[in-house]
Amino acid sequence: MATPRVSFEFFPPQSLDASFRLWETVQALAPLKPSFVSVTYGAGGTTRTLTHEAVTTIGKQFGLNVAAHLTCVEATREETLEIAQSYADAGVTEIVALRGDAPKGQEKFTAHEDGFASSVELIEALTATGNFKLRVGAYPEPHPEAADTLADVRWLKRKIEAGATSAITQFFFEAETFLRFRDLCVKEGIEAPIIPGIMPIVKWSGAKRFAKACGADVPAFLDEAFAAAERDGREELLATAVCTEMCDRLIREGVEDLHFYTLNRPHLTREVCHALGVTPDVVLENVA
Repeated sequence: MATPRVSFEFFPPQSLDASFRLWETVQALAPLKPSFVSVTYGAGGTTRTLTHEAVTTIGKQFGLNVAAHLTCVEATREETLEIAQSYADAGVTEIVALRGDAPKGQEKFTAHEDGFASSVELIEALTATGNFKLRVGAYPEPHPEAADTLADVRWLKRKIEAGATSAITQFFFEAETFLRFRDLCVKEGIEAPIIPGIMPIVKWSGAKRFAKACGADVPAFLDEAFAAAERDGREELLATAVCTEMCDRLIREGVEDLHFYTLNRPHLTREVCHALGVTPDVVLENVA
């Protein structure tokens, strides 16, 4: 089995304890030589400053290639491009360009009257600066606001045409979900790399909440398996096995890159990576 390239997502800390957890997470995973790491942006832009601080610190202190999340939420075009310029000034060369979720208390995204109306508009503007390699989000299961998966794929194609060079998917629970999506992307003429987003299940109840929010299907067999594992105190063992098996299937189907949503809890991610042959002793190539 080929050794995959890996990347990791972190989120910026909003407390002292969370800050320690972030740096412990980065320290634990940096030796695995990720192709890149990304830092999220809170709903409604609530962690804008924290994201910038985390991105620049991770890049300087750990020497990692950091992709900063950037959204359209509650900001003018000028403000958003100023943030992008501040990243460029700090030496950041990659951005994960997203429309962003609605601010807390709002049911759906509403564009700022002077802001970008969509991720495509944001990508076009960032592409015009010539400063960044752009990654975007993708949905192997229908986005809550999309008619169906085909609509999501066609919107993804528009984002690629606007200047994005690769996409990272929302997490999913079964390898076939991603493989069907990948096949549909190829059928629709998308040639850019589609990187599967992997979320090791730190806690099953939390994973189900995340799934409900983003429209990911929860397989009944996993619900039953985790219920039994919880009774027996084997949740971590099951989570590691389930995630490793899914990643192994993806690799055997030709997937070369895996992006892990770490939730700033590195243990399971590190265990899965080790099981896949990604260890500090393995020198990985950078993503092209």
